[in-house]
Amino acid sequence: MPELPEVETTARGIRSHIESRKILDVKIRNNRLRWPVDNNLSKILASQTLKSVTRRAKYLLLNFETGTLIIHLGMSGSLRVITEPTELKKHDHISLFFDNEIELRYHDPRRFGAMLWTEELIEQHPLFIKLGPEPSEILDPDYLYKLSRDKKAAIKSFIMDNHHIVGVGNIYANEALFLSGIHPKRAAGKISKARFRVLQTHIQAVLKKAIEQGGTTLRDFVNSDGQPGYFAQQLNVYGKAGESCPVCETTIKSLTIAQRNTFYCPNCQR
Repeated sequence: MPELPEVETTARGIRSHIESRKILDVKIRNNRLRWPVDNNLSKILASQTLKSVTRRAKYLLLNFETGTLIIHLGMSGSLRVITEPTELKKHDHISLFFDNEIELRYHDPRRFGAMLWTEELIEQHPLFIKLGPEPSEILDPDYLYKLSRDKKAAIKSFIMDNHHIVGVGNIYANEALFLSGIHPKRAAGKISKARFRVLQTHIQAVLKKAIEQGGTTLRDFVNSDGQPGYFAQQLNVYGKAGESCPVCETTIKSLTIAQRNTFYCPNCQR
């Protein structure tokens, strides 16, 4: 599933091609995504100029004068910038055509993504109203510590809860906990202020580094072969059960927390 850095990379990859451009047409080939796509989208967007491309949590926001097109990539979605005639693939469900001969094509084999139009202020939309802050916007070093008091949930589940902080997906939760030396099953409310400060810093650093890595692959969003075009992760523990810990060489173990695969070093993480 695309996580926050991949979604941010997508926003940066498509922005320069479509910002300040006028929509000429929208073609919906299959509107059965996570929620039905409004079949009147072409009528709504035709002749509107795209003001900006932004991101909130794992949602891409295409901002127009009269509202916002909310895009979520789901489990398998991707966006491609098409600059010349390109054969449609089986799961190319939606295309947005701009006045500079650019086509923004949405591809999603599993159809768990979303494309929703809203005229509400984004912060008041049901999908966004209860979201926690962006990791990069948290300035209080004790923000997560204060939220965690008396919480019995495993720390991994706690930091993956979008009500607390957005964008800490499974990969980055595993990596941040490893770097912080915290066992993923430890109860959030049992972790000290000092350790939470370290964890919060690592969450922000891991995501920032991943976004910076993604910046080197922006060309992959133009006329790609349908693959997301994301970037190779430099990971310590995620997906490495049975391999040696890069710090102490203890065998990395795995377990399941809230139905998600979890990887950790039993020696480094307590």
